[in-house]
Amino acid sequence: MKQDMIVILDLGGTDNSTVARAIRGLGVYSEIHPHDLTRRQLEALPNVRGLLLNGGPNRVVDGQPVQVAPEVLECGLPVLAIGCPDLSVPNREQATEEVLAAFLFDTCRCEANWSMDAFVEDQVEQIRRQVGDERVLLALSGGVDSSVVAALLIRAIGDRLTCIHVNHGLLRKGESEQVIQVFRERMGATLIYVDAVDRFLGKLEGVADPERKRKIIGAEFIRVFDEAASRLEGIRFLAQGTIYPDIVESGTRTAKAIKAHHNVGGLPDDLAFELVEPIRTLYKDEVRACGTALGLPDDMVHRQPFPGPGLGVRCLGAITRDRLEAVRESDAILREEFRRAGLEGQVWQYFTLVPDLRSVGIRDHARTFEYPVILRAVHTVDAITATVAHPDWAVLDRITARIITEVPGVNRVCYDLTPKPTGTIEWE
Repeated sequence: MKQDMIVILDLGGTDNSTVARAIRGLGVYSEIHPHDLTRRQLEALPNVRGLLLNGGPNRVVDGQPVQVAPEVLECGLPVLAIGCPDLSVPNREQATEEVLAAFLFDTCRCEANWSMDAFVEDQVEQIRRQVGDERVLLALSGGVDSSVVAALLIRAIGDRLTCIHVNHGLLRKGESEQVIQVFRERMGATLIYVDAVDRFLGKLEGVADPERKRKIIGAEFIRVFDEAASRLEGIRFLAQGTIYPDIVESGTRTAKAIKAHHNVGGLPDDLAFELVEPIRTLYKDEVRACGTALGLPDDMVHRQPFPGPGLGVRCLGAITRDRLEAVRESDAILREEFRRAGLEGQVWQYFTLVPDLRSVGIRDHARTFEYPVILRAVHTVDAITATVAHPDWAVLDRITARIITEVPGVNRVCYDLTPKPTGTIEWE
């Protein structure tokens, strides 16, 4: 069954993701598109049943009014505006469940046919249509997003998928070994392992700006894939685990960028591949539901989220090997102690980071001048907003004692109490 779709046009509203998720929660698929969507682009989208305009009283970007093309409003589809009293279309102040349900089912005559099983079926069909008889490379980090993409591609094209796992030196402790074990032995995937530790760290040497780091890592990833593809035959498609929060945070024509994600903002202009991004419209919780629908094991579906640039954005400032190892070792301690305390699966994400600053401390009755480790643990559903987890002090005490004892070059442990917003989940 083809899924009905409601298109949300972003007119500067701050709650686009909330509205989109509310519509999906009512069983109807929704997508967010920029305010300047053309009629031709709209008509290219499948099964659109209505337009929802979401804005605010000051719909201005870079000094220019945010407007919808009249030809889009006159396309014959039902239209509902939220927070746009000056538009000559049906208008409501808030997108309440009652308002949305009336628009979806009474006005647009949608069917509640959005489900993860239907999404998987549609994506498998779209992948086959896009790829045809050709082969695909997948950037496989082993995280939830790329793992779900791998499962979708295996279902769609089988052994015409080749996974490339790049060890860039920015992975968590033991992660490369785990990726190889899971995908080669448990899933039978074709997997190429690339050791590029020195190459990546050399490119990142002395680079402190987080946006530059992300873009360097993203561009270097593509170079590695390009080189790997040159040794293979018939590869012109590159699959990525891009999800919707990546796109939102990287900025749209209406919303300003928060930070560039390596798979959105770091791709080179001369990219030699056509991209395959089957989960780019999903939120993180939906990605996990997709993995479950595909039959992936729970320990893979519910793995800790991990940014594409890896520990590169948790070793704050210019990356050094000593601080990188401090992040890696302290992160392993944190995960082990949370697991022992029964917090695994209860706290959505937890990790450590090490800033490029040092403070005075005492060790063995002597002065030290060493780095702090910052602990971060948050609860969230979709990674768009997050609240801070509050583990017992006894757990934090054990983690602190182990880190300052077992991790060289560290003399302090701090806990980040900042929600999202104002902070993002990652620091860079």
